[in-house]
Amino acid sequence: MSTLHWPNPLIEQRADPFIFYHDGVYYFTASVPEYDRLEIRCASTIAELPAAQTAVVWRKPQTGPMSELIWAPELHHIEGKWYLYYAAAPTQALDGLNMFQHRMFVLECADASPLNGRWVERGQVKTPLDTFALDATTFHHQGKQWYLWAQKAPDIPGNTNLYLAELENPWTIKGPPLMLSKPEFDWECRGFMVNEGPAVVIHGNRLFVSYSASATDENYCMGLLWIDVTADPLNLANWHKSPQPVFTTSFKNHQYGPGHNSFTRTEDGQDVLVYHARSYTQIEGDPLYDPGRHTRVKVFSWKEDGMPDFGDAPPDSR
Repeated sequence: MSTLHWPNPLIEQRADPFIFYHDGVYYFTASVPEYDRLEIRCASTIAELPAAQTAVVWRKPQTGPMSELIWAPELHHIEGKWYLYYAAAPTQALDGLNMFQHRMFVLECADASPLNGRWVERGQVKTPLDTFALDATTFHHQGKQWYLWAQKAPDIPGNTNLYLAELENPWTIKGPPLMLSKPEFDWECRGFMVNEGPAVVIHGNRLFVSYSASATDENYCMGLLWIDVTADPLNLANWHKSPQPVFTTSFKNHQYGPGHNSFTRTEDGQDVLVYHARSYTQIEGDPLYDPGRHTRVKVFSWKEDGMPDFGDAPPDSR
């Protein structure tokens, strides 16, 4: 199968998709419709991921801070060990700010294979704000390990902003976080005021952070931040923000609310956008439990000025 012609969707009923490439293997994690467990599958090519055997490496407990709504897992490999970052809540009820009660957590595996290794709970990643927090990712840059996530600030209108901090270890942030972005443009504030789901890709002399904005219906879309690779990431003045979204609903292709993306590369080195989107807008019942946000992938290119060109969300095809 050509890497340029994967089926769309690639994997059905998997939202918040994350593909991690390590030592010749593609690892896939995502939110499952039941929001009750963490799964990993792996394959030697992206095309083989849909048929790959899935390993359930953790299930939520019956009670406690990680007992409900397990969201957006990401698998990372840091200094020889595997880590799963995810968000979880103690209840499905909303808090006093009318928000879910998610916090961010980490699992660690020291074995060679994350699919059949022993996973240990490393607990909550605590931040200065004890508020709704989710969608953490991590990346290595300038000799340091960084943590990037979405969180509610009580004194800022809207749901979530994006924050960046250095990591002391894979489950402990170091120093005060920097707020990178908050919902401010119209396309970030449709339905809900949201900046979430950050993902990192480096190209040329820039580090890019994509993120998702607005409600998770057809208004969901992707924004973009960037910084020079030599600049201090904790100096907000070094960051730039696109005033326009960079990946949006394609009405002509019937692809609605593309977002919560990650990045990977094909076996031959082409850059790949990994994201979820629906192929319809009519949702029955609670959108949270609509399973139609399917995992999709597409190769993307770079413009002459060094900026990414994500193009249009392609139509469904098998």
